[in-house]
Amino acid sequence: MNAAVQTPVALTISGSDPSGGAGLQADLKVFACHGVYGMAAVSLITVQNTVGVERVEPLDPELVVAQARAACADIPPRAIKTGSLGSGPTAIAIAAWLGEIGFRPVVDPVLVSKHGDPLAAPGTVGAFAQHLVPLARLLTPNLAEAAALLGEPLDQDPDQARRLALARGLLDLGADAVLLKDGGGTGGTVKDLLVDREGTVRWQRAPRLATRSTHGSGCALSAAIAARLARGEPLVSAVAAALPWLHRAIDRAPDLGSGRGPLELGLPPSL
Repeated sequence: MNAAVQTPVALTISGSDPSGGAGLQADLKVFACHGVYGMAAVSLITVQNTVGVERVEPLDPELVVAQARAACADIPPRAIKTGSLGSGPTAIAIAAWLGEIGFRPVVDPVLVSKHGDPLAAPGTVGAFAQHLVPLARLLTPNLAEAAALLGEPLDQDPDQARRLALARGLLDLGADAVLLKDGGGTGGTVKDLLVDREGTVRWQRAPRLATRSTHGSGCALSAAIAARLARGEPLVSAVAAALPWLHRAIDRAPDLGSGRGPLELGLPPSL
């Protein structure tokens, strides 16, 4: 077997962030630092920086799928992750293509930027819930995204039982596993929860860092998990290793920009 065949490959289908801290730019950096060859299909173009998002332009759904199809036909990936898709029709088109090739991706249901700016058109939530979530090998919503996908109100700092109910509700929509993120929560401790259809219920806790450098943290986490899956790690251990990597990447973030700064996306993982 030659080196090209042995090289782990991952594909991201996500939006472009010209400031480099989120979206496909962040994904590709994270893939690279994990020793994974990264490919990218662009779903939308943004005009943004660390301060905010000025403009979002979703691409034609057929064009998004054509990019992904062309890349994978030539260089088959071992992992695929989806991020910001921008519209319901794009989510539906990507889900149809994934169904055709029989691939279960890491789905990061990005709907709003860290600045609070919308990254998806109305109707995208329903398309994610109906079409993409049932295909997910892993779904990685934060608390607000989980509530939105389930069509439920978001509680202020939900307790452990409520978080478990949210995660299990998403399993009922068809996902194989759910990582319910607490990065935007409150309190001194981040409480991330992993559940799966095998009965796993795993809480992973870390001190909440007092920092403005959180731009692209959800993108980076899902990309790190996808990279580890591409390297052949089991899902539970991939998640368990990616979370502390993200914590270190936030803690060691460079002091860049005047808003929500980027992470240290080139931080070497402990593989």
